[in-house]
Amino acid sequence: MFSLEGKVALITGGSRGLGRADALALARAGADVVITDILLESDESDNAEKYGILAQAMKSRGVVFTEQTAAEIEKLGRRSAVYKMDVTDREQVSEVMTAVKKRFGQIDILVNNAATLDHVATIENQSDELWDRDLNINLSGAYNCSKAVWPYMKEQQWGRIVNMASVAGTMGGFGQASYSSTKAGVIGLTKSLALEGAKHNITANAIVPGIIGTEAWKSGNPKMNERMIARTAFRRPGEPEDIAHAIVFLASEEAGYITGIELNVSGGIDLFTF
Repeated sequence: MFSLEGKVALITGGSRGLGRADALALARAGADVVITDILLESDESDNAEKYGILAQAMKSRGVVFTEQTAAEIEKLGRRSAVYKMDVTDREQVSEVMTAVKKRFGQIDILVNNAATLDHVATIENQSDELWDRDLNINLSGAYNCSKAVWPYMKEQQWGRIVNMASVAGTMGGFGQASYSSTKAGVIGLTKSLALEGAKHNITANAIVPGIIGTEAWKSGNPKMNERMIARTAFRRPGEPEDIAHAIVFLASEEAGYITGIELNVSGGIDLFTF
């Protein structure tokens, strides 16, 4: 079950954390995997500042595994490739998708994972500039990539789009107006894609992660992290693989009659816990 043999998957924001786990899980299930990100180990250009504090921190600490992940995938006997891609640059997105289609022959699975998570401020202190940036990356980025692969999926009459939402999009988040709004928007985008894709055998679903123990989360305030963990029914953070396994399922033939859903992988953080 859940075999992805013969499929080609593309992950955005695959340099670390959830994106890296998703890429490896899809490869283990049999898919060839293309990884895109703004950060590559071999890229010596100093552009992390453009993408925010978190990107800068990850780059400075060496927490960038884009090319390493592709090498691990190839050791599994799968094809893999890495492309530097800014999901807000529509021309670049189109060029990358065209190159992937030419090289691999198809794009069957799109995981819209790229996102920002470093803009935290109450509404009166939200930065207008960062609000626009978050909309462009988190919401428009998913739109740009989905629109770019749509003709390929439509032509082959098969496709899987998995968008990364968040419990911040379903529950709100204190000090997270931009992040919460974009993640709620991702859910709306997902449902529209699901309606339009059904007649072409294209499914679109949203994963709604809760507290997941990624590198970014572990670098956060320990006291705040403990408070968030206490909100979950399991009293622990999830692992990136918990998200990745859900994505493998949604990308499989077995999930072919599932579309337009918000799949909570959140450890019960949305339940009344006490």
